[in-house]
Amino acid sequence: MTDVEDPLFVIRTFSRDTDARLAEAVLDANGIESIIIGDNAAGMLPYLNAMHPIRLAVKESDVEEAQRLLGAG
Repeated sequence: MTDVEDPLFVIRTFSRDTDARLAEAVLDANGIESIIIGDNAAGMLPYLNAMHPIRLAVKESDVEEAQRLLGAG
């Protein structure tokens, strides 16, 4: 459960589930908790990602380190 003192922030969006899962794994391997937010009917309707990209979110306190790990500016 998310602590109200440390809200979640979307740090990146993805059009493919595999890319989002890879980024999540990188963060997890470095001790940063993250959550993937998206719905493409369990992969049955991948075109939904074009209209509603998959989002990767982390706690506010982890934003800077997560972006550094994923190579974001």
